[in-house]
Amino acid sequence: MILAHGIGGRADLPLPGELVLQAGGFVVLASFLAVGLAWRQPRFHTAVAGRPLPAVVQRLADRAPARLAAQSVVLALLVYLLVMAFAGAQDPNHNPTPRALYVLLWVGLVPASLVFGPVWRVVNPLRSLHRGLVTVLRLPPDGYRELPKGVGYWPTALGLAAFVWLELVPDARAEPAVVGGFVAGYAALITGAALRYGPSWFECADPFEAYSSLVAALSPVGRGGPGAHGPVELRNPFRGLNAVTPAPGLVAVLAVWWGSTVFDGVSGTPWWATTSQLAAARTGVPTELLATVVLAALIGLVAASYRLATGALAGRLVSTLIPIAVGYTIAHYASLLLTEGPRGLVQLVDPAAPAPTGAPAPLLVASIQVVAILVGHVVGVIAAHDRSATLLPEHRRLADQIPLVLLMIVYTMIGLYLLVIA
Repeated sequence: MILAHGIGGRADLPLPGELVLQAGGFVVLASFLAVGLAWRQPRFHTAVAGRPLPAVVQRLADRAPARLAAQSVVLALLVYLLVMAFAGAQDPNHNPTPRALYVLLWVGLVPASLVFGPVWRVVNPLRSLHRGLVTVLRLPPDGYRELPKGVGYWPTALGLAAFVWLELVPDARAEPAVVGGFVAGYAALITGAALRYGPSWFECADPFEAYSSLVAALSPVGRGGPGAHGPVELRNPFRGLNAVTPAPGLVAVLAVWWGSTVFDGVSGTPWWATTSQLAAARTGVPTELLATVVLAALIGLVAASYRLATGALAGRLVSTLIPIAVGYTIAHYASLLLTEGPRGLVQLVDPAAPAPTGAPAPLLVASIQVVAILVGHVVGVIAAHDRSATLLPEHRRLADQIPLVLLMIVYTMIGLYLLVIA
């Protein structure tokens, strides 16, 4: 079944669980002590030019027709998937729409953005749809109203929360018509808001574009200079991460991102299946409502624990959680992407494509997962220390970072526990 998300049981990951947990906590702690003692001045707080990519890449990236062509192709694909969602077979194993949304877009967007930069900003079909409506209806290209300054990432946080709820909670989440209804509503809502507030709405309020752009902060490929209009260059990912501008709602986005992925890991365990069914039987509360409450509680717990650990610096340090979220997302969905991704691509051409007969080697999947979590946390520790070196006086840097580092160690242990033991 497509929505059997997660990472498999302990038997699928041939690694000694207790040893992995101990090693994970030690790696994070050791990396903090190493950078804390040897890293006295901030290194990534100033803009430093990277290495420009070849001229042909610059021309291709900057040409409006190339972007329009890419967006038009993806828009045509979106229309095709909507038609298939409502008019095609309602068996998810013979309909391309569920895999296109849950695997190719949601899961595939992370490694694509990590390698190539903010790809969804380039191919976002709703930008093409917006431009077409503006032209046909002769509407103001910049909208009717200026985007309120306090909006920030709050629309993205709410949009991501709605999506992860659909992905993880309802029993009907794999039904093509349900998926099509969500995609149609999402397209109408985001495009309608863009008609009112202008194209800037996509940058902060389109959940998938903002999600892709946050992941792309860690990409070695990025735009130099301010904004998204400088030359395309190879850069230090730490500088890209440091360039993420703190904004209202960004903590909420990271809390939804991390909390929902943890919930997906928990809800895939035998313990959850037994406990949720027993609780539903004793209380009469539907399992979907119980899952919704637990999902919301985990998101709230992530947000509260992070704010407690960082205090007044919560907004300025929040981008240092991006590597942790990226690492755990890759770890959590590695087996799903390797198994279902190829079938999702084939289904775009042949919806009745047979199920894959092979599976990735367990040791390969386990290695990807453990390395992704550990690298993500180490990068987060380094980024947090460098940012703290900018924000805090020297005599307080190490002491004030301890709560955040302890929280990162807890996050590491939870992630590794769900991978190798649960």
